[in-house]
Amino acid sequence: MKIYNTMTRSKEELKPIREGEFNIYVCGPTVYNYFHLGNARPFVVFDTLRRYLEYRGEKVNFVQNFTDVDDKIISRAAEEGIHSSELSEKYIGEYFKDAKSLNVRKATHHPKVSENIDAIIDLVSTLIEKGNAYEIDGDVYFDTDSFEHYGKLSGQNLDELKSGARIGIDERKKNPLDFALWKKSKEGEDLSWDSPWGKGRPGWHIECSAMSRRFLDETIDLHAGGQDLVFPHHENEIAQSEAASGKPFANYWMHNGYITIDKEKMSKSKGNFFTVREILQKYDGEVVRLFLLSGHYRSPINYSDDLLEASLSSLERMYNAKDSLEHLIAKSDVPASAEDELKLTELQKYKDKFIAVMDDDLNTADAIAAIFELISEINLRITEGVSKEYATGALALLTELANVLGLLEKEEEVEPEGEDTEVAALIEDRAKARENKDWARADEIRDILKEKGITLKDTPQGVQVIKEKR
Repeated sequence: MKIYNTMTRSKEELKPIREGEFNIYVCGPTVYNYFHLGNARPFVVFDTLRRYLEYRGEKVNFVQNFTDVDDKIISRAAEEGIHSSELSEKYIGEYFKDAKSLNVRKATHHPKVSENIDAIIDLVSTLIEKGNAYEIDGDVYFDTDSFEHYGKLSGQNLDELKSGARIGIDERKKNPLDFALWKKSKEGEDLSWDSPWGKGRPGWHIECSAMSRRFLDETIDLHAGGQDLVFPHHENEIAQSEAASGKPFANYWMHNGYITIDKEKMSKSKGNFFTVREILQKYDGEVVRLFLLSGHYRSPINYSDDLLEASLSSLERMYNAKDSLEHLIAKSDVPASAEDELKLTELQKYKDKFIAVMDDDLNTADAIAAIFELISEINLRITEGVSKEYATGALALLTELANVLGLLEKEEEVEPEGEDTEVAALIEDRAKARENKDWARADEIRDILKEKGITLKDTPQGVQVIKEKR
């Protein structure tokens, strides 16, 4: 497998430090609100990377943190009149709800900043001892001039950066690019810990370096996150981690592109964002996941209702193929034949294409296309009439590939007993109406079922019941 390494700006073969085992760290959410669609993209993309590596037989140690110590959390909690820890715990719980809806699996570890203060203090102390950090009146800053390769990930001009945006302004700093490792407590803040420099709390960047080192290693295989984290967050992680250990921090860096609205980056600061919770009120989480995987992860995706509707239609096509195969497995009376075996063997070309494009920098867009080519082939065979043995093999392949992308994972909904009985009675009434050539009544029943999200498909094996998945 090859991936595009942000550090080298080229595609490279992805090789782990220890054969058969990948250590991956992905930056997680700052938990003061529901996460928006732009936040969701790295969660879905790198969950898919993890799934694919595991599909290839690799073990993946996957760490995604929660930033539960932050200015935004303190400010929001004060507005709501609650403790910052209460606010962050609430939104950690809400994260897991929305992530589950998107079929994003839990990480191997979900460390919180508040539970790793000792590791952070140890790392800051090491940087001071090595001459890479300095303390001013309870604040500790990283000395960027002390790290020769500062700027190597983003490739930005350091002289331009000194007067650029996103740099914390503090005249006490030796260099405008120096960044906070430890912040002295301010009056009214409810998050602080004792340290060698007095009461305070960690800066943003130091947390990931400390937690990556604690839960994985000093050098990890891959670090990932959104494109907006390249500078300053990941640049600063590299500086402090490599200054402390003298070793490379990560061998590979992956960054996903933005979600845009009218070609402008979606962000909370601009107010042009939709939370995933809002979108889930209208669309199933798998629809959202398919939308997020429909473009190459490094390219921007422009948000629109039309594209989500297209993803809904695409997902329904996937489920319809799955439902048709399940129906054939239950009902087909076509005898198995040698030709079935040959047809199943021919389907492997779609699996080979799926693997080839996923191996090429996690190209989920072309992987989805390969799945739809598989579905077209299956549908063609179904019209010719196939055995349950063919249907069983085709269904296994379809679900195998879709599951790698986190799709076709919804369990069949069990209807309440009364409603299920009512639907069965309507289907029976429609069958009698058709037998009696009462087409008006048959059409009426079809429309009643349609309002319930149920479509009836007449097949040689009997009536197939298709339930709308939205």
